[in-house]
Amino acid sequence: MSGPLLLAGARLPGVGTPVDVRIDDGVVTGIGPAGAVAAGPDSERIRLDGRWLVPGLWDNHVHFTQWASSARRLDVSRARSAAETVALVRGATGAHARVAAPAAPALLVGIGFRDGLWSDAPTAEALDVVTGDRPVVLISADLHCCWLNTAALTSFGVTGHPDGVLREEDAFAVHRALDDVPAATSDVWALDAARAAAARGVVGIVDLEMAWNHEVWLRRSATGHDLLRVEFGVYPQHLERAIAEGLRTGDAVTDLVMVGPFKVITDGSLNTRTAFCFDEYPGLEGRPESRGVLAVEPRELEPLLARASAAGFAVAVHAIGDHANRLALDAFAATGSTGSIEHAQLLAPEEFSRFAALGAVASVQPEHALDDRDVADRFWAGRTGRAFALAALLDAGARIALGSDAPVAPLDPWVTMAAAVGRERDGRAPWHPEQRIPAAAALAASARGREGIAVGDVADLVALDRDPLAASPDELRTMPVALTLLAGRPTHASL
Repeated sequence: MSGPLLLAGARLPGVGTPVDVRIDDGVVTGIGPAGAVAAGPDSERIRLDGRWLVPGLWDNHVHFTQWASSARRLDVSRARSAAETVALVRGATGAHARVAAPAAPALLVGIGFRDGLWSDAPTAEALDVVTGDRPVVLISADLHCCWLNTAALTSFGVTGHPDGVLREEDAFAVHRALDDVPAATSDVWALDAARAAAARGVVGIVDLEMAWNHEVWLRRSATGHDLLRVEFGVYPQHLERAIAEGLRTGDAVTDLVMVGPFKVITDGSLNTRTAFCFDEYPGLEGRPESRGVLAVEPRELEPLLARASAAGFAVAVHAIGDHANRLALDAFAATGSTGSIEHAQLLAPEEFSRFAALGAVASVQPEHALDDRDVADRFWAGRTGRAFALAALLDAGARIALGSDAPVAPLDPWVTMAAAVGRERDGRAPWHPEQRIPAAAALAASARGREGIAVGDVADLVALDRDPLAASPDELRTMPVALTLLAGRPTHASL
């Protein structure tokens, strides 16, 4: 617990005059005009000199171990074709024309490819030409498919695959294997990622890594990970273990770690063309999976949600396509479950009001709209007015929570808020600007609903060099963060 602290000369968004903020035992105990708030004799004083003070920020959907690992992986996100991706791999491997690598060559992992608009198809053979016997795994930006060369297919026990592109559960199996690195190594990477998050004003994350996260975060807490609050998810393969161990959503595991939601993935993603939709994907008409993939049928989903809810779990249901979202909301209605729909990217018009009626939080990732706008324009043509529709959700009375889905998008709430407020990036015109939301709404949705700072609040606070309610989208995206406090304890300072 931090000692007494006085933040002097802060500005609160929407408040005209500077204020001082007093913190005792990690809680805000006083707010008043600058110079009028008494500080105890042992209080530390931090001069904010007119900087703006806002509630601490959360990323409500991350895959933290994968995010921490992504900095060590080959970035192939700039490739605009399979051929360009292969060229990036060639540059990283130094292999040429099926020249065999040394014995037991190290696995190369890349991340970030988006093949939805490519004119050429990814194949294992194309990678083989430049990698030789070195195993290579490339992870798509949306995490829902992996592109492997023949050596990697063999090492992961997949033989005879037609093109080396694994989708959905086959891809997730590869993710789980890639995450199996020494705990000491993974934890060092995670601590680096936590420092970077704190430097962007993050005080908490919802970690939806596909692992037994209870063990992971207990270990990290015991070895000095104290920069973030963490709520960790539980997946179906671990539900019975979690129940047997007495875990429930909201239970404190340590001072900073809590049990989060029960997570179910019901469909795929847009870029991989596996999000479950009412309409067929252009170019896939007549194929068995032309409308995407429904990974969990209603007859399975409803008992899962009922079981988790009865055991004390809030639920987090991944649904991207409009049909998947309808089925997820139907399951909420049938089971009385509470929790969130994760992503809620494409919604039928009649579904917006159901979020508020059912008390389901729309846990959304606004940066995805800018990453996927061209893919959406092609594969969801005629329906994009109801895609990533944040304003429509708010207008319908829904509660939204903002996140990144890192490593799909950066774990940076200012990038997230900029996308929500502006719907623009890279000099392009705003995409469906009618779905922009006010900066105040984006800030609250990134701060667990906190619209400001009040006496009695936990002192999770962030000091900024710009007014977030007056900043342009570009200014939000690059917001300078001067100070991050976790229960009054600095986790980042650049004053």
